[in-house]
Amino acid sequence: MKDLKKEDIKQDVFDLYDDYAHNKLNRRQFVEKLSLYAVGGVTLSSLLSFMSPDYITNLMVQPDDPSLDSDYITYESPKGGGTIKGLLSQPKDNKTKLPGVIVVHENRGLNPYIEDVGRRTAKAGFISLAPDALSPLGGYPGNDDDGRTMQKTRNQQEMLEDFIAAYHHLKNYDNCDGNVGVVGFCFGGWISNMMAVRLPNLGAAVPYYGRQPEAEDAVKIKAPLLLQYGELDTRVNAGWPAFEKILKANGIEYTAYIYPEVNHGFHNNTTPRYDKAAATLSWERTIAFFNKHLK
Repeated sequence: MKDLKKEDIKQDVFDLYDDYAHNKLNRRQFVEKLSLYAVGGVTLSSLLSFMSPDYITNLMVQPDDPSLDSDYITYESPKGGGTIKGLLSQPKDNKTKLPGVIVVHENRGLNPYIEDVGRRTAKAGFISLAPDALSPLGGYPGNDDDGRTMQKTRNQQEMLEDFIAAYHHLKNYDNCDGNVGVVGFCFGGWISNMMAVRLPNLGAAVPYYGRQPEAEDAVKIKAPLLLQYGELDTRVNAGWPAFEKILKANGIEYTAYIYPEVNHGFHNNTTPRYDKAAATLSWERTIAFFNKHLK
């Protein structure tokens, strides 16, 4: 059996996975189409394993990192899902108030990758809150397939309210100085954009490959934006020119980067869509952006 490397995988396979990850294909359809690429010593099982996230070996900040206080909390979202669980992370033994960052997951709930991003954010000197929009359904189920299925049953506007409630909770948290931003990925990128629409006092928003707001909403944005896109993500990028036109016409502060030759999900280091160079640079820019606008 051939040992797979990212370079061995055709772009069609990444596009196929993108369709599956965004509910355009069910698992049976995905496996059937993926089987067409099981040739030349590559088995279907090896392809499936290679394309699936590996959360065990790819954590960048361990849950018990001694420099952090990181634990689950609950807060209320009366306009959304009710009681919401989230991972709150902050520098250990901090004696001063710090700015906060809401970390918004993809379309599959609060999985280990997003929890890790929350801890990375805290390591950079912020208080992070990473909510789980699957809380009303029992929370992230332990695998992304079921997580996607569960999240699809929830109303998007109610989930948006859950993250808006998280913003207000963190803004009023004792250790927070009241300056709060948001970073989100995929579905979380759309949430980040919409939080910028809905929250005039939001300190900063960093949507990663997020669907853009409608024109009538985009004109309401007050927060500075750092927009992160992957060049090969034609599905999301199709909405960027119209969004940029609105941002320019309305004098909305923004910086946008389109990282060359990378896919949707390039920041997620648990799947082969990950691109280390683009992910590292984009995260450095994210933290610098938060340092500029929240501190």
